[in-house]
Amino acid sequence: MSESHAALAEQYDYDIIKKFSIMAIVWAVVGMAAGVYIASELTWPFLNFDIPYLTFGRFRPVHTGAVIFGFGGSALFATSYYVVQRTCQTRLWGGGLIPFTFWGWQAIIVLAAVSYVLGFSQGREYAEMEWPIDLLIEVVWVAYLAIFVGTLMKRKQPHIYVANWFYLGFILATALLHTFNNLAVPIGLFSMKSYSLFSGTQDAMVQWWYGHNAVGFFLTAAFLGMMYYFVPKHAGRPVYSYRLSIVHFWALSFMYMWVGTHHLHWTALPDWASTLGATFSIMLLLPSWGGMINGIMTLSGAWDKLRNDYVMRFLIVALSFYGMSTFEGPLMSLKDVNALSHYTDWTVGHVHSGALGWVAMISFGSLYHMVPDLWRTKMHSDRLVGVHFWLATIGVLLYITAMWISGISQGLMWRAFDDYGNLQYSFVESVAAMHPFYMMRAIGGVFFLTGMCVMAYNIYMTIRQGVRQADAATQTAAVAAA
Repeated sequence: MSESHAALAEQYDYDIIKKFSIMAIVWAVVGMAAGVYIASELTWPFLNFDIPYLTFGRFRPVHTGAVIFGFGGSALFATSYYVVQRTCQTRLWGGGLIPFTFWGWQAIIVLAAVSYVLGFSQGREYAEMEWPIDLLIEVVWVAYLAIFVGTLMKRKQPHIYVANWFYLGFILATALLHTFNNLAVPIGLFSMKSYSLFSGTQDAMVQWWYGHNAVGFFLTAAFLGMMYYFVPKHAGRPVYSYRLSIVHFWALSFMYMWVGTHHLHWTALPDWASTLGATFSIMLLLPSWGGMINGIMTLSGAWDKLRNDYVMRFLIVALSFYGMSTFEGPLMSLKDVNALSHYTDWTVGHVHSGALGWVAMISFGSLYHMVPDLWRTKMHSDRLVGVHFWLATIGVLLYITAMWISGISQGLMWRAFDDYGNLQYSFVESVAAMHPFYMMRAIGGVFFLTGMCVMAYNIYMTIRQGVRQADAATQTAAVAAA
């Protein structure tokens, strides 16, 4: 181990970051493989083989849970622990709580996946876990909050860097959302089944308040924390406008809490409530695009990095998808557009343009930057990073294009009338018409999954290379000391 590596190991707790980084890659492969499988089931239904455990309804939350909470959550734990230490110039606070967050979080993902396959689910979007798992999440999350705040309090820098504001906002908001959305009464102490405290329209409103804010804070604010650290760090440039980044944080944090009801246009929810959600959705364009421009303009004077630095391309393409998704979301919140788009595949395409284009791409770029630093080595193959970039980009474009065409076609077919005022198409006809686009989506998923496997191999070889170099340095130091 070199002197610089030894000094960093002493100054920062890298062990926990390494573990979360590795599991982020593992869960990405698992979750995306599940996603390709369920996309294939929708294209070729025989793939469920009449086995209840493999049906779309049970396997779909395995996909979302492994990708969002396994891959995304582990990447957020890893990067937040990395960023808060580097920007505060201190080790993590928390002692035994630190490994507890790792093992507790991995146990949650495994338990959730097993329970879904066995048929245990609350049926709540992004919150399907039943009450025992929800309680474990609460405990792990409180430990996470304590570690993060404790580390900030012992910082050696007077100011809290903006990335830490986004991470802290995401941790606090997720704790609030998880607690209230999962208020439920179990039918028995030893039963996995529970019933929500809310019912009817109130239950729908609470679910979408949680669901959209999970997107807003878990899948947006948190990954903006990544962006505000890794984009300027990798570009070797300061943030374009630090003042704009602070405005971005406070505007996003305030406005996102109000937008969830725009999912409930044309339902029993009072019209004023869904209109309020749509209004704040439109207002969200300002901070969202302000943040996107802030990130892209950070490259001012360093645009040449995009020519041959694929890690930088991952980061900038992620920002481009962030801008596109945060334009498309407010557009779809308008009542006239919503009447066409809601309940169709357009929504699925919108979600995945954000999930694959923004969340996954910014995570890939951050991990590619961070992993060589953690193991004090160079990336095994820069060429494979480029291969991954193009596979991922092609996969995203195939996926969202298929879902845009499919979704708009569905909306038009469902509202088409013949000359006699009857529906022109049956629902079955609309399903049959979507088959080519479902095939296109599955192919896009295969591209994205293949890129993920390339990344997993590249990261594995990088880690092995770093371990060998560290062992060789240790042996050399031992011989010199002798």
